[in-house]
Amino acid sequence: MSNDSRSFFLLSLGCAKNTVDSHSMAQLLEREGYQGSETPEEAGVLIVNTCGFIDAARQESIEVLSELAEGKRPGQLLIAAGCFPQLIGPELSKQVPGLDGVIGTRRWMDIVDLLARIEQRKRPEPLYHLPGEALTVGSDERGVLRAAILGTSAYLKIADGCRRPCAFCSIPLIKGTQVSRPPEVIASETARLNDLGIKEIVLIAQDTTDYGYDLGMKDGLPDLLEQIDAAAPDVPWIRLMYAYPGCVTPRLIEVMASHDRILPYLDIPLQHAHPDVLKRMRRPSSAEWVAKTVGKLREAMPDIAIRTTFIVGYPGETDAEFDTLVDFVQNMMFDRVGVFTYSYEPDTPSADLPGQVPAEVKEDRYNILMETQQAISLRRNQAQIGRTLPILVEGYGDGISVGRSYRDAPEIDGVVIVEDQLPVGELVPVRVTGAMAYDLIAARVKGSRDD
Repeated sequence: MSNDSRSFFLLSLGCAKNTVDSHSMAQLLEREGYQGSETPEEAGVLIVNTCGFIDAARQESIEVLSELAEGKRPGQLLIAAGCFPQLIGPELSKQVPGLDGVIGTRRWMDIVDLLARIEQRKRPEPLYHLPGEALTVGSDERGVLRAAILGTSAYLKIADGCRRPCAFCSIPLIKGTQVSRPPEVIASETARLNDLGIKEIVLIAQDTTDYGYDLGMKDGLPDLLEQIDAAAPDVPWIRLMYAYPGCVTPRLIEVMASHDRILPYLDIPLQHAHPDVLKRMRRPSSAEWVAKTVGKLREAMPDIAIRTTFIVGYPGETDAEFDTLVDFVQNMMFDRVGVFTYSYEPDTPSADLPGQVPAEVKEDRYNILMETQQAISLRRNQAQIGRTLPILVEGYGDGISVGRSYRDAPEIDGVVIVEDQLPVGELVPVRVTGAMAYDLIAARVKGSRDD
């Protein structure tokens, strides 16, 4: 590999968990003397960290890889990384001719080793590195910071993989069972983020509430939260994502409610509300538990924002079962809801279920549930009018500043719009003056420190 090729272009597709892996690979490459490039034209190594979660994500991965393969110049290397190659293995090179290397999501830390092997290869066939073991914790992470820093926010990965039996999900096939990262390593990384001046740490995993199970911990997440809170005294926002239904414990609620910097925000993907659908999904099926737990969360933290996601059009979903879901959403009044149509996933238990729902029915149900939640979201936002909230300012242009309140997770929730120039990267108090279905309008609080 020539000296002028010691640069890389890395494109990350899919979720924030993928983004963390991409940032980790970039750290390893830069440590070995590679330099990041903003465009593929200027790079010697092209890396796409793919997503393989649902069919639409797989198709996007193929399209991006194919486009880069077609535009490759002599000497450029194209690497497919992440979830998609981990899922389908050598089949990928048949779908995308022109690949030089393939590395799975379980061994992202071997990216430099793979490039060295490619440099020494005798034939042009792609090299595959897809070990089955998910040895991705502790010293094997090679000392990189397992966080993706975006502005003054950072996604911090606390575990990888999943041991839940959800019938529709391919994550266990891709990532394997959950592997928790050592708490002392996470605390050390939290301290590093604190020293970097990060304003928001977003804790992520496939299932954050399962943290520590494989390490012999019982209800390990609350203890980890307290360690993170202690390690980052200057980080004003600590946000928790991806809680599993049935695993939001009284201890977790207590810790969230008693630590000011742990935001009153929780994402609990519920997926459905009808017990029969949930049983077919192999998910916890008690809507009564959900109602009681949400009640406890709201009692302990009256201002808590609760986000969830639902799947419509799951195999066998009847009109009555869908109506139960709509009624449930109307009754629970969640702050944020994401809706997905069921995606057929080969090799998952749901693939063999009878009663596949027609695409047009799935789309109709998606629209109905989204419209139902849109009205609820508007009401929840209107209730914020008159409140003074700190927002984390993320951008400014054309006389408008855009930020997020504690109610808004990065990239997936709404924003707060302020007709004023506010300091980007800072927390600034604003007064909410208007509400839309997903976003808020606000004005700077006069006399504030940044005024």
